[in-house]
Amino acid sequence: MTYRTPRRNALVVVVGGALLTVACANTPAAQSQTPLPSSSASVSASTSGLDLTQVPPAPAYSGAITGAGATFPNPIYQQWLIDYNKAYPQIQISYDSIGSGGGVAQITANTVQFGGSDAPLKDTERAAALAANGTDVLHIPTVFGAVVPAYNLASVTAKLNFTPAALGGIFAGKITKWNDPAIASANPGVTLPSTAITVVHRSDGSGTTNVFTGYLTKVSTVWTATLGANSQGKEVAWPVGLGGQGNEGVTTTVTQTPGAIGYIELAYAIQNKVPFGKVQNKSGNFIDASLQSVTAAAQLSTIPDDLTFSSTNTDASDGYPIANATWLLVYQAQDKVSDNQARSQALVHFLLWVLDKGEGEASTLDYAPLPDALRTAALQKVATITWNGTPIVSSLYK
Repeated sequence: MTYRTPRRNALVVVVGGALLTVACANTPAAQSQTPLPSSSASVSASTSGLDLTQVPPAPAYSGAITGAGATFPNPIYQQWLIDYNKAYPQIQISYDSIGSGGGVAQITANTVQFGGSDAPLKDTERAAALAANGTDVLHIPTVFGAVVPAYNLASVTAKLNFTPAALGGIFAGKITKWNDPAIASANPGVTLPSTAITVVHRSDGSGTTNVFTGYLTKVSTVWTATLGANSQGKEVAWPVGLGGQGNEGVTTTVTQTPGAIGYIELAYAIQNKVPFGKVQNKSGNFIDASLQSVTAAAQLSTIPDDLTFSSTNTDASDGYPIANATWLLVYQAQDKVSDNQARSQALVHFLLWVLDKGEGEASTLDYAPLPDALRTAALQKVATITWNGTPIVSSLYK
């Protein structure tokens, strides 16, 4: 199933010159009035007047740029790389889908030019990256996606409803049969089998796990009572279940295991035709994960300066409750981590392309593009990436 949305009505970002126009028919007024991150005000005067919404000419760089990390956005990232490399064949960008934990480890070790993570870096992780490389890691949000409860029940054709209590009980190992009253009560008229539930979870450090367990921590007392202080993170001590490597591994294990349930990103469920259920949100509505319901959850009331946040358990009555953004991780002072200025210019060029051309493609693979105000903030954050103290965008837009 593919959803498409129209391009934005208007979006103008001029950094350094204090001009900002955001207009979008689907964006609430409160969102369009969100204060911009303070870092945008500190952009060098050398970027004044630049329209970051227009992708500049590619820099004079021919070679490879490597990234690694989250599996959550891998379907859209791989499409972006195909399209970018087609437009700029001299710049070969690759992305290795190894999980958010791997992405954080590799960007900290400076073995890749960018990382991918569905979980913002912890304070300790940021400090470690700064200590190792002498510059801050920036979080650049790219798209919003949904984590869905995917299951394998051949005898059930109806789309199942899941309450927060049921999901917490299942993944805590307290609900062990598919016909348990906690599941049956939310699915009147559906004949559920007495089949044993097999929980499938990630075996690697995973931002998808962080999103899902963060949601459970907010909504399920059974989950928090079972896991205690370690109820959320890229890795948790699962009480039950089978492990799978990446979203790909969990998807495969669910499809091959009768009675299984696992958490995977929406695009994986759709592309692999894996049934997944609706989830009851804070308003009491059972919501199907879709472009529309993820977009509803993506409307933030405030945008933090560092562009990190959680949008799970949304207040939006039509919002899907297990939806969140994913981020690209890049170092701010590129001269601290690279001896190739042209390659760093190409990296910034790619980020600008992602926030323009890439955003326009997000919905074709069932991801929600950034709301306009967040996209504006992301562009302004990219404008703070420097080489020897000078914003790289100032050289790209010459």
